[in-house]
Amino acid sequence: MNIASESIYVNSEIGHLRKVIIHRPEEGISRISPKRSDELLFDDIVYLPQIQAEHDIFSNVLRKFIGRENVLYLHDLLVEALDADQQAQEEIIARIIDFEELPSKYIKTLSELENRKLADVLISGYLPEEDLILFDPIPNFIFTRDIAVTIQDQVIITRAAKEARFRENFLTRFIFFAHPMFKELRVHGKTINMNDVELFPRSRRGESVSIEGGDMMLFSENHFLIGCSERTTEHAIHCLKEVLFTRELVDNVVQVNIPNDRSYMHIDTVFTRINHNHLVCYKPLVYEGLSSYVTVYRSNGSKAKYHSLKNFIHSEIDAEMEFIFSGNGISPYQEREQWTDGCNLVSIKPGVAITYDRNVRTMQALQAHGYQAMPADYFLSDAVNPETVENTIIQIPSSELSRARGGSHCMTLPIKRDYIK
Repeated sequence: MNIASESIYVNSEIGHLRKVIIHRPEEGISRISPKRSDELLFDDIVYLPQIQAEHDIFSNVLRKFIGRENVLYLHDLLVEALDADQQAQEEIIARIIDFEELPSKYIKTLSELENRKLADVLISGYLPEEDLILFDPIPNFIFTRDIAVTIQDQVIITRAAKEARFRENFLTRFIFFAHPMFKELRVHGKTINMNDVELFPRSRRGESVSIEGGDMMLFSENHFLIGCSERTTEHAIHCLKEVLFTRELVDNVVQVNIPNDRSYMHIDTVFTRINHNHLVCYKPLVYEGLSSYVTVYRSNGSKAKYHSLKNFIHSEIDAEMEFIFSGNGISPYQEREQWTDGCNLVSIKPGVAITYDRNVRTMQALQAHGYQAMPADYFLSDAVNPETVENTIIQIPSSELSRARGGSHCMTLPIKRDYIK
């Protein structure tokens, strides 16, 4: 395989990022009331202009590192997919109208919209021409990590655990099955659609398949981690495991059990890898193994068990791996900064990552391990050449972004990284 020529390829969490999908917070978020925030899986109401401004800084940091053309917006991809395939457009409109239990007359209403306006409505749920809320917004769409995962040269399309995110699944499938960029995936059968009930049915005991991208990490070329959590079921893990082994994508599928708790909804809320030898993590779960354990399933049918993620990593990944603790490993700061995504960093390349500026004590722990802190506004100035940035954590503003309960790792769907052995 010529990796350089591949439009999609990821084999690690830390290879140099080359192409990524993000989603700018849109107007639907501003219509979430306090009474509906829990139901829509958004922990707080946010101030739209400020969360957009903070997200724009985040996207500008990504653009400066990898180029404007390589930071792809979900809204643009949706419009381009609608433009590319008229039949698929008709199908997605009909499917969403049916799912949202709306009168069939709205199929015609939506079909007559220009595609950019149609994309607005499909995401926000709001039809401005009639001042009509057709259906709920999907505020969690900003967490593009959850909708799909790139593994080698293939893509796993996830299946959400909660109904509030089902429309995200519909739109994601539409993009991957209709957009010209992903034609090669379709032609060569390189998508794994977890929503396909023929391939991923309920268990014999009725357990559904639900699995979200925040619970999946290609931690090394041959170790694919999947969290068993509030959002990802053990049944889904076992179903996906068999497909990954059949396609020979990895040799080891690693089930990481964490508490079924909103505080730790995915494994990327308690740890992310930022360098060959560094992991940022929540000490009680990852290092001490509190209410957490690991099972490694091998493609040859054998398996191994570990009492903590630390023991697994030191045994199978790198005996010299160092763990950097949120809140510097001190209570109550470690709990506070885990809550505000101090463990949730996306790596741009080995040793360079993005975090929220509010996690001060986690940053102190990072500095103690040789990293420098760099505010986003300084990084975006003419004083900084991104090609010379090493061992640096870029700090983005987060007063509103952090209210949504997801960090920079959650807000990115990498579809191309450099190969890491």
